[in-house]
Amino acid sequence: MPVKSHSALPPASAPALVCSSDIKLSTIGARAWLVEAPGGFDLPAQRRIWSLARLLHADEAIEALIPGVTNLLVLFRHIPADETAVRMQLHAAWDQAQAISPQGKLIEIPVHYGGEHAIDLEAVCRHTGLSPREVVRLHHQSEYTVFALGSAPGFGYLHGLDPLLATPRKKVPSLSMLKGTVTIGGAQAGVSALTGPNGWNAIGFAELAVFDPLAASPALMAPGDRIRFLPQRIEL
Repeated sequence: MPVKSHSALPPASAPALVCSSDIKLSTIGARAWLVEAPGGFDLPAQRRIWSLARLLHADEAIEALIPGVTNLLVLFRHIPADETAVRMQLHAAWDQAQAISPQGKLIEIPVHYGGEHAIDLEAVCRHTGLSPREVVRLHHQSEYTVFALGSAPGFGYLHGLDPLLATPRKKVPSLSMLKGTVTIGGAQAGVSALTGPNGWNAIGFAELAVFDPLAASPALMAPGDRIRFLPQRIEL
């Protein structure tokens, strides 16, 4: 969701394009542009994406801003007449963007680690070379930051997983993973939002809904929130 700003975006210029960081720009249809931050999956890049969204929010020519994981989708109200001008504008805005740290809320999630829902805990142990108890310890000792919501309503992409736990997503997904399943997908952590097919690795279960369409705020998480997993029960 976009971050509001009351400051106007200064006009882009050719020098700004020359000195810009090496962001990647690509079009999605005629009105949408995807801005991808340079570098990898890290917090400084995501904080700068949030800053970019705040800067661009003041531009009346833009209909919507959708932050993703180290990227930002910019949807214009009309098809831009000058593609070069759009590129220069986005590069100039990126140069101006300074990393910000939203004051998100802290969400504590009690987890039942292991047990019948942790169907991929053994696979995580095989890949990482860690014992089940070490996997649980490293997972719950970290504090995570919600980078973006997507994939399913309310699903948060979480940064902060200990690198020792990074495990590739499954080649063959589980067909009916329960909502609330605590998972690892590559370098990210997550909590499944819906029951259904899921290629992430299940290591535990949380008895909560991360999305409630009838609630005043349907999504439990928001970009910038901090997540702590609390071991409620460990069954190994």
